[in-house]
Amino acid sequence: MSTASLEAFCDLPGGYAPVEFIVRQATAGWERDEAHALRRAVFCIEQGIFAGDDRDAVDERAQLLVAMSCIGGMPEQVVGTVRIHDEAAQGPGLWWGSRLAVHPAFRSQGHLGATLIRLAVSRAHAQGCTAFRAHVQQQNVALFEKLHWRSVGQIAVHGRPHAVMAPDLAFYPPCHDAVSGFVSRRRSAA
Repeated sequence: MSTASLEAFCDLPGGYAPVEFIVRQATAGWERDEAHALRRAVFCIEQGIFAGDDRDAVDERAQLLVAMSCIGGMPEQVVGTVRIHDEAAQGPGLWWGSRLAVHPAFRSQGHLGATLIRLAVSRAHAQGCTAFRAHVQQQNVALFEKLHWRSVGQIAVHGRPHAVMAPDLAFYPPCHDAVSGFVSRRRSAA
């Protein structure tokens, strides 16, 4: 993604570095709108996987989770997102996570993707999940493995190789309050 594209998407000045993030279920319209805009920026513009928009039928039933940068403890901008959904038709207790995206300017934080993954699985776990799956792009497999996931197969999604991955649910205690979610802090440079 070009610097101009990032600047158009991100209203924050270049030197801004929030120290606190809230990761929770999207509750406000602006949170959902910014999450969908971020997905378009990552999956349509940056990666070129979709033309125009990445939304599909899953969005109608999925729960949208967001990571938001905070100013003075208040959410200011969506900088990451993922969606989760029940796939009971494929088996009771089966949940899927998809469309994990973190704004390029915030990927260096190193914890936002992991915190979104943690909330996704923990939230599904609280809603009766007994098996969780995700199609993970090959470049992200190592991150998931560090978070106690394992590959259970391979698949091509939109012409790109993905690992079908499953977490060890024992490492993801149920999160019954996804609206409060988690607070994540920027790691210090020390």
